[in-house]
Amino acid sequence: MNIREVMTPNPQCVAPGDSIQNAARIMRDCDTGAVPVVDNGRPVGIVTDRDIVVRAVADGELNRPVREIVSGDVVCATPEMSTHEAAHLMSEHQVRRLPVVENECIIGIVSLGDLAVKEAKDRRVGDALEHISEGVKERGNYR
Repeated sequence: MNIREVMTPNPQCVAPGDSIQNAARIMRDCDTGAVPVVDNGRPVGIVTDRDIVVRAVADGELNRPVREIVSGDVVCATPEMSTHEAAHLMSEHQVRRLPVVENECIIGIVSLGDLAVKEAKDRRVGDALEHISEGVKERGNYR
């Protein structure tokens, strides 16, 4: 199965200069825990609900731009990538979500949960989740 079959197409995104509060509103309205950060259609990061709580709410600064709290390291998938390759990429980079990029522009997003739901019988997803969770426990990182 490839990523195109399991991804969420056309995710709501924010620009690096958008406010953290705007990103939080998108999360609320779309019932999601992460929003891709894009610059001219190209993914430059992902902001998570945890990023917002730990790096902005705790400091009482929701009007700051998203670029101040998002990591610049973004790992992407392609729509033709297999779910196995995506699970491996998530495990390798200790992330739970991958923007899906075609012609350098974001066309979707895929989460570990998407892989788990669509390929529930596949042990690879469980292995990826276990590996990601080990990194969380070791580093205290909850991306």
